[in-house]
Amino acid sequence: MTGPESEGPTLRRAVCPGSFDPITNGHLDIIARASKLYDVVHVAVMINQSKKGLFEVEERIELIREVTADFGNVRVESFHGLLVDFCKQRDIPAIVKGLRAVSDFDYELQMAQMNNGLSGVETLFVPTNPTYSFLSSSLVKEVAAWGGDVSHLVPPAVLGRLTERLRRK
Repeated sequence: MTGPESEGPTLRRAVCPGSFDPITNGHLDIIARASKLYDVVHVAVMINQSKKGLFEVEERIELIREVTADFGNVRVESFHGLLVDFCKQRDIPAIVKGLRAVSDFDYELQMAQMNNGLSGVETLFVPTNPTYSFLSSSLVKEVAAWGGDVSHLVPPAVLGRLTERLRRK
């Protein structure tokens, strides 16, 4: 047999992009939900050379792999450049983005329309769990830097690394 039938089942793929500096429980919630909808979820850690993150890209990848290991269908890697190129290279037809508030929607809608116009990649918007509607990596870093308790906002592995990193600064 030749053609698509001989290639086995087609895997449904999606990507969850972000800087994840560090990954939060809000990010993890979106990734977990995407992992139930898709056969393979790629977590693409953005490399932005004009920004210096708290964690190096390789550290972020390591942490994300650790906290998503139980999902079984999550692949974590970095990317530099256009997200649609990342998607094309890996045959990923969908981007999954969490929306915290209406303010997120304005920006993300523009990005979704641009990505679709450039490559046909679709964007699936997932409303954030209300528990995490205020949460961002920046906020977590700021609160933790001032000694605030962020243990309920990040996975335990991240909390340990975050506390250690801020103590050294």
